[in-house]
Amino acid sequence: MGMQRLYAQSTGCTYFKGFHSEIPSDAVAISEARFLEVLANPPLGKRRGHDEGGLPILVDMLPPSSEDLAAAERAWRDAEVMRVSWLRDRHRDQVEVGAATTLSAEQFAELLVYLQALRDWPQSDVFPDVPGRPLLPEWIANQTQ
Repeated sequence: MGMQRLYAQSTGCTYFKGFHSEIPSDAVAISEARFLEVLANPPLGKRRGHDEGGLPILVDMLPPSSEDLAAAERAWRDAEVMRVSWLRDRHRDQVEVGAATTLSAEQFAELLVYLQALRDWPQSDVFPDVPGRPLLPEWIANQTQ
């Protein structure tokens, strides 16, 4: 028989009786099966909660708040602006030095419209719904840095 596993709600950690010298006072015995199901391999969509005895249990994840969704979409937008800005910068540099431009005037205009749509995205009526994101012009995917 192996060492007895204990779980402490106060720390969210497990301990082995006879191995750990300091064990929190709220530590209770936890079965290997519960440890594996709840702590080691929780299923997607579940998170750790606790029962009346302090043992971990699986509970449904709370849906993200509207603030969380908005923050995630702003982070996506910021990353997308950074990802395509080099195209604008390259075009402007090529014009500045009088070189042939990689983008056509039409592509450059589409790029600027896309960047403006990204900036305006948080003020959109459908923000932060992912299907309402500004649409990337198809030709941008073929550009390489």
